[in-house]
Amino acid sequence: MRFLQLEKIPILEQLQLEEALLRTSEENWCLVTTGAPPAIVMGISGKPEKLVNLPKVTADKIPLIKRFSGGGTVYIDPETIFVTFICQNTLLNLPIQPKPILSWSETFYKPLFKGFSLRENDYVFGEKKFGGNAQYLQKSRWLHHTSFLWDYKPEKMEYLLLPEKRPEYRQSRPHHEFLCTLKPHFPSKQALLDTLTTHLSSHFSLIPTTLKQAKHHLSLPHRKATTTL
Repeated sequence: MRFLQLEKIPILEQLQLEEALLRTSEENWCLVTTGAPPAIVMGISGKPEKLVNLPKVTADKIPLIKRFSGGGTVYIDPETIFVTFICQNTLLNLPIQPKPILSWSETFYKPLFKGFSLRENDYVFGEKKFGGNAQYLQKSRWLHHTSFLWDYKPEKMEYLLLPEKRPEYRQSRPHHEFLCTLKPHFPSKQALLDTLTTHLSSHFSLIPTTLKQAKHHLSLPHRKATTTL
């Protein structure tokens, strides 16, 4: 599995790269990203007027991006950690369906996060969410990406509206009552990243890869659905 660690790359560039790797590569990839500048990312079918506080986003000049995968809307900033798996179906021999891939991810992450569970499509401690997921499924290839909250400022969640479609367990809780972070569970962000890398190495044979090597795929012909709004 190719292993690519990214830092301080804008989320638009990361998503464009992920889409290229999904559509043009036949290798297995894991990307781990930290330090991304602030932005709001929506799923492919998201409607900004129903999900985002547009006047506030516009006033504060926060980039608004629609990604190629499904899933919900997230505010991201340097305190967000992203982990993305892009895999051939032969790697794990899973049915290429949302639930089996989510269940595999739960099994994979459980040794890392004590007390963690999968709740609907979210990673939670108890009733509070610390990780959100989105997927893109092809006939013989799949992508599963997660945004983890290392930390967050509650006032930044005011960029997001309460979505009409939301997990049943959330009910109508505002963001500050619905979210939690990973920060209390690790000595530092780097400790979490080191633990994650060690855990990955115990499951897969990792091939360290540079951004320059991965960027080759951006120049290959492929469908490009990730856009700015």
